[in-house]
Amino acid sequence: MIQNRTSFPNIHQLGTDLLDVGLWQKSLTIAYPFLWCGAYFSFASCGYWPLAVTSLVCLSFVTYGSTSHDLVHRNLGLSKRVNDVFLSVVELLAIRSGHAYQAAHLHHHAVFPHTDDVEATAAHRSFLGAVFEGFVFQIRIWMWALGNAAQSRTWIICEGIACLLILGIATITYPLSPILPVYVTLMVMGSWIIPLVTSYLPHHPQGEDEFFQTRAFRGVMASILAIDHLYHLEHHLFPAVPHVNWPRLAKRLDPHLAKVGVKPIVFWF
Repeated sequence: MIQNRTSFPNIHQLGTDLLDVGLWQKSLTIAYPFLWCGAYFSFASCGYWPLAVTSLVCLSFVTYGSTSHDLVHRNLGLSKRVNDVFLSVVELLAIRSGHAYQAAHLHHHAVFPHTDDVEATAAHRSFLGAVFEGFVFQIRIWMWALGNAAQSRTWIICEGIACLLILGIATITYPLSPILPVYVTLMVMGSWIIPLVTSYLPHHPQGEDEFFQTRAFRGVMASILAIDHLYHLEHHLFPAVPHVNWPRLAKRLDPHLAKVGVKPIVFWF
């Protein structure tokens, strides 16, 4: 028997401690992108290219999936000005516009599964369509934000210019050293999988309501594959919860999700 969905708990009933981020966790969340960026240049300068490339994989993950995501939702308790600066700088490490990401992502939360949702374009396409969306995704997001996010337009323009400058510097310095060109190339390529991983796989636009339009994942294997960032439905339901608290949020939501008929996807175990 499906529970009356109007009785689904709110954040106060689940526990407002889920909104809290300790000073140590907050510091690590902000520091991770800079540490992985520094690790790349350190390893690359020493010729340890496998470790350098691994550092960029980690950098790609902690920017869009963790640190930048919390900054987009302003979940770290920072002042608006400080949050804006970190959002801009952290996403520029990945050659992306942080404020374009913020505008598109908050719009996604407001309108999904409407076709006007530019961030979730891949969710309405086939697997191959989602893969090919990756090649134009960042440009599409930037152009959409430029036209629709008036309050952040100055940030978005400046971030776009900064991305072009970084690309230009990487091109000019290629004869001197491959370190920056490789960094820029791999970070741009890393962004190509974002629509597949964050839009196509976790969303189901044809679902009857918010409980079934975003997929729930559970299990050890899913947790390993997603590096414990598999809680997309939980995030849609409670976007104010920072990523470090998603596992605790999921445990508290499990019995309630079961009552509304949500059956999580489990990969093997």
